[in-house]
Amino acid sequence: MDEEALTDLFARLGARDPEQWARSEILEGIPQLARFLFLRQAWKLIVSEDDRTWIRDHVSTDRNAPGGAISSALARLLAQGASESDLTTVVRVMQWQLLTGLCYLLDDPGNLEQEVSSIAWRLFEVDGNEQPIAVLGGLHESVLDTDPTRRGMQA
Repeated sequence: MDEEALTDLFARLGARDPEQWARSEILEGIPQLARFLFLRQAWKLIVSEDDRTWIRDHVSTDRNAPGGAISSALARLLAQGASESDLTTVVRVMQWQLLTGLCYLLDDPGNLEQEVSSIAWRLFEVDGNEQPIAVLGGLHESVLDTDPTRRGMQA
């Protein structure tokens, strides 16, 4: 795919700076389309800033189910006057920090014990036969660039 077609595709997919993503893939050989799509999908797992249904869903969670402690905690916070908007902001920021941390972890396993220091992991783009064709590295560098609000997790 040439740069113009790739730029058009990035634009249709919602990239903030489609020319930059396309140019980097073409000129630097970085699999930017795969990186962008992974991060776009990951952002779909993060509560959107205008969604409050997650609160109602979690308040009604079975307290004995895994993660059920959220039900009582949310009920107490709401009873104390916490706004749904503030709760959503707190959850979004924590989810963004987790996503960024996981993206860092994919590039660097951190300080592992000496016996397992040779262990590492990566995220790969794969072909139709599930064979790795490109490492999707440096994802942490693009997490904020793919924030659907386009505000980089700022107010």
